[in-house]
Amino acid sequence: MRKIICYPSSSVPDHFDNDVDYFELFSRPDNSHDNVKPLGLSLPNELKRYGIVPPVVAIDFASFAFSIVAVDKLIPRDQSPDGWTRMLDLTVFLSEPEKWMSVKVKIEKMLKFLTGDFWALTFKLAKEPAIQFTYESRPRENDCVCLLSGGMDSLVGAIDLLSEKRNPLFVSQIIRGDARRQKNFAKRFGEHNHCQWSVGRLRGPEGSTRARSIAFFAFALLSSSVTSKVGEITEIVVPENGFISLNVPLDANRIGSLSTKTTHPVYMGLLQEVWDALGINVKLTLPYKYKTKGEVLKECKDRKLMEELIFETNSCGKFQRHGLRHCGVCVPCLVRRAAFLETGLQDITQTGYHYDNISKSNFMDLTAVAMAVKQVELSGINSLIKGNLSFASAEERISYLGVISRGIKELENLLKGYDIL
Repeated sequence: MRKIICYPSSSVPDHFDNDVDYFELFSRPDNSHDNVKPLGLSLPNELKRYGIVPPVVAIDFASFAFSIVAVDKLIPRDQSPDGWTRMLDLTVFLSEPEKWMSVKVKIEKMLKFLTGDFWALTFKLAKEPAIQFTYESRPRENDCVCLLSGGMDSLVGAIDLLSEKRNPLFVSQIIRGDARRQKNFAKRFGEHNHCQWSVGRLRGPEGSTRARSIAFFAFALLSSSVTSKVGEITEIVVPENGFISLNVPLDANRIGSLSTKTTHPVYMGLLQEVWDALGINVKLTLPYKYKTKGEVLKECKDRKLMEELIFETNSCGKFQRHGLRHCGVCVPCLVRRAAFLETGLQDITQTGYHYDNISKSNFMDLTAVAMAVKQVELSGINSLIKGNLSFASAEERISYLGVISRGIKELENLLKGYDIL
């Protein structure tokens, strides 16, 4: 089991073990120990820039989330006995560790679902808060927080909220190639309505990054501090279509955590339960959880504005590998292209696709999608779903089955257009 300790500058350990990895939260450690790395150096300045003085519980959650993402990047999966599942022993120093210990089992369950690893968590008392504030908070008039990733669903989510006369504060997590896109979208929707955050450059050999979304939710929680009013519940809107959220494995190579779970209903439900137990007065809302991506586009409340901006969005899971260009054949790209077809829009995605003609590719994702479509055609939707909806109530199961069936149909129509089926 790999052991990692994350602490603020007030709680530097008395000694450092060579077989333990250390991270110093939100500040740069001295150079006396080779196995200590800085983590979240930009966060104090980002909070000051946006005039945010979060409550202690939000800073504690940020400390926790940054630690999880750092560990996820640091520890290689290929050194595990099965080449994937890791045993991780993480200690995080917090201002209110007793709250966290009371919900430790639920948090470990949430992380197991998200990353597929076994986590053993310890929460210890920090001598002082991780971040000291020397400025006053600047409250805002926003009535909710909305995630703005630079993708299609988050763009439509923003447009729909504004069409409903809502006043969202947009929150983005900077990913290389998306920063300018996020800023441009937010600027189209108003001024001083955007908080853009970064985890910083994390060093490590692991590339799967299954835990990355937890930092995004930490940023949303920090941002909610300036929109919330005492005694009121703050809404964090997570615009993601249900087909991608469920991310049902399309073949046997994608079972469990091999399929990402960044907005999966189980993960979202556990995160909400953890926040409730910690006394965080925030509600996660997923407005498109029963819609396909095609339906999200078709039902946008300002189609003219959507059509003007939608081709600037990024959907690709391998965007950085192709010179900040869509590959065209990963599952997110195929779902994107199928959504345009479903909506009746000519696909004029900026920079185009690396594989414009998907029939010319032998990419594994394309094969998996074709096999899933054929399986549903021959054996029905339940043969694909198997036990993947066991978490859902009877009513939810019907809705989730519907969104998966319609999502598969959108992909089928796309593949038929290229004579693949």
